[in-house]
Amino acid sequence: MNKFAHFFRRPWHDKLNSVHAALVALKTVLYYRRIFKNVGSGCHIYKPLLISNPRFVSIGSNTSIRQGARIELIVLDKLRPPSIVIGNNVNIEQNVHIICSSKIVIGNNVSITGHCCIVDTVHPFRDVDDPRKIGERISPEPTPVEIGDNTFIGFGTVILPNVRIGKNCIVGANSTVTRDVQDFCVIGGSPASILMRYDSETKMWI
Repeated sequence: MNKFAHFFRRPWHDKLNSVHAALVALKTVLYYRRIFKNVGSGCHIYKPLLISNPRFVSIGSNTSIRQGARIELIVLDKLRPPSIVIGNNVNIEQNVHIICSSKIVIGNNVSITGHCCIVDTVHPFRDVDDPRKIGERISPEPTPVEIGDNTFIGFGTVILPNVRIGKNCIVGANSTVTRDVQDFCVIGGSPASILMRYDSETKMWI
């Protein structure tokens, strides 16, 4: 009864948000659990822009994916299918673009803010005689992406193929990450570079 009393005392917009979230949770259980490889408990998958080949996507518990997400997996070889693994307690905010032809791993407790792009797909361009448009050319070489636990990805960030971002990192807004990042680093810029890192010996950020 206390939960119901608390609900009815809340402002109308909070009530509507709660009802919406409950409906999204129900749809996640009834629909998205059937089409994804795995969806853990307590997840909220809002209205995506596009989901392709969801059978290769595993999602942990208490994870949310907001409106406008594009989660696209490209199968180049049936014997080596793509894979997206998303951990527990991850929030992927609005209009995030994830394209995978190899493997993308997102750790636990990761925050990916709005309008970010994560891709492990390379479009070869050097063959000028190839009649296909560049966007249709995809390299078969594996170029996986990994984002470590407890990392925060700032608004509008682009993470390019063959990149590993370590644990407990902060990526500044509108960054382009082109190379690996060690644990406990703050990075920013295009291309992104280290702005600050945690020194475990001095227990200080330097």
